[in-house]
Amino acid sequence: MTYSEENYLKSIYHLSTSVADGISTNAIAHAMNTKASSVTDMLRKLDDKKLVSYQKYQGVKLTDAGLHSAKMIVRKHRLWEVFLLEKLDFSWDEVHDIAEELEHIKSEKLIDQLDKFLGYPNYDPHGDPIPNSKGEIHKIEKVLLSKIPLDIPCICVAVKDNSTAFLQYLDKQQISIGSKIVVTQIESFDSSLTVTVDGVQKNLSSKIAENLYVNKCS
Repeated sequence: MTYSEENYLKSIYHLSTSVADGISTNAIAHAMNTKASSVTDMLRKLDDKKLVSYQKYQGVKLTDAGLHSAKMIVRKHRLWEVFLLEKLDFSWDEVHDIAEELEHIKSEKLIDQLDKFLGYPNYDPHGDPIPNSKGEIHKIEKVLLSKIPLDIPCICVAVKDNSTAFLQYLDKQQISIGSKIVVTQIESFDSSLTVTVDGVQKNLSSKIAENLYVNKCS
């Protein structure tokens, strides 16, 4: 596959995690910042290769082969993110763009050895699950911080928004994966939150709360 074909498969995969039916060409075009006509041309190529099932006006779905290929691309991307963060001291807001380039490396042996070297991590630095070599994914229960009732101890397990700006904001607020969070007050006017993060009181906007995933502490 070309880099472009791999990028399309990955984009369709990400969109499919939140859409039950076929993915529209417009949704793909928006996600990839390209024209719908260009998306249609690529979908036809991927359909010819049996990687997607595409019918005009009915959207597109990944075939079994396409789904596995997409998961392997995601696997490489997220393993490289872990490597960059843990072994090369990149910050979590820097790793995504570099991993976008490294994910196209073809050697399966290299990626399997990388996985072994890192200790077979289940999650990337942003809390997203890493598929194993068979495409299996270890998932955990998670809910947006905005949905958590008052006074329930939680732990931050993932971010919904992994943009550089958002991650840098979280760094300023000293919020990261593993932070212990308790919502102590919710403002009725704008749904902003008063929380404690690792015992320190902070005020968070509703937008922040809608982009942080947490899990209730056991």
